[in-house]
Amino acid sequence: DSKFDRYIVAVDRKQHDKACEILLCRMDRPHMRAFHAAWFSFFVAFFTWFAVTPLLSDIQDTLKLSKQQVWTSSVCGTAGTILMRILMGP
Repeated sequence: DSKFDRYIVAVDRKQHDKACEILLCRMDRPHMRAFHAAWFSFFVAFFTWFAVTPLLSDIQDTLKLSKQQVWTSSVCGTAGTILMRILMGP
């Protein structure tokens, strides 16, 4: 006995209509839009948080930044991360 007559994806009727496939490239459903927004946000956060640190001395030399400017940018990055964690939730 199925809950619905038809589904967008293939389902296994013997296992209470569990999906047999995931359409990862479809953006028409809200849960897939949320999934893609989540992995993209995680990638951006991970990249911006960890990619700059090994290159900081080169960036500092190229842009001729003082130690105070580097410290300020680090504080702003951390504060932005904390603010976004509060706004977006855990």
